[in-house]
Amino acid sequence: MSKFYRIGENLNVVTKVYGQAMKERNPKPIQELCLKEAEKKVDFIDVNIGPARKGGEELMEWIVKIIQEVVPDIPLALDTSNIAAMEAGLKVHKGKAIINSIMARPERMDGMMPLVRKYDASMIGLLWGPEGMPRDEHERGMLTAEILAKAAEYNIANEDIWFDPIIAPLNIQQNQLMADLEYMKFLQDMAPGAKSTCGLSNASNGVPDELRPIINRTYIIMIQRYGMVSAIVDAFDDELWDVVDGRKPEAVKIVHDIIDGKSVDIASMSKEMQNYAKTARVIMGQVLFSDSWLEI
Repeated sequence: MSKFYRIGENLNVVTKVYGQAMKERNPKPIQELCLKEAEKKVDFIDVNIGPARKGGEELMEWIVKIIQEVVPDIPLALDTSNIAAMEAGLKVHKGKAIINSIMARPERMDGMMPLVRKYDASMIGLLWGPEGMPRDEHERGMLTAEILAKAAEYNIANEDIWFDPIIAPLNIQQNQLMADLEYMKFLQDMAPGAKSTCGLSNASNGVPDELRPIINRTYIIMIQRYGMVSAIVDAFDDELWDVVDGRKPEAVKIVHDIIDGKSVDIASMSKEMQNYAKTARVIMGQVLFSDSWLEI
């Protein structure tokens, strides 16, 4: 099984406890969270400080330092739209950081890409262009080409780019989840050596909380099947790790069979496996989405 990189999503300014800790410059909750993420063996910790228009540089420098005090061996994915704050974090980061993320817009690429070279960082190329979210895999391909062309101007290697095709919520844009998968089919032809990632939890945004995990777990099986090598995820969803690490082979086989158009007998399955099968069918658009899809 090829390496699947886990980027822990849990340190986010919009979360009350961590937002407050950032505001008060209180290291304890942040360091405790990062130690727990380390226990879950994340490969990167996403550090989302938001736009941070006021005091962003000082905040990002502080938070990178206090995290790397306790988990020096886990690189960080620095997440802010504030270019000066991004540079402040990269200056003090030990090891190879990821810039999360650089949109496919000229002003964002020209603002952020020089930092990739200057600080020997990697970058997530977010397929969000001047007109917003791409409508299908072909528009995603066009935005990929634009990012690659601009990256070439700054001598950024494909290996330092992680492409994020943008995951849309299943309950709002059901067709988009398959467009992301179709895009993955030709990414390596366009950008040999590049990596791929996504904000996995976006797939289940807006769905009742108790239904979110099965969407995330089913979709991660699908993105792995189509060649995606990473996801930004909830570090504490243990069943998700069971799926990724090969401890749910029955679920993986069922989802693969549905992708491949094979006949599956859902009625004969356990309730747990039925949930994977039914969710895969909804993601593929074989069944119309509703909050009661698991009961149908």
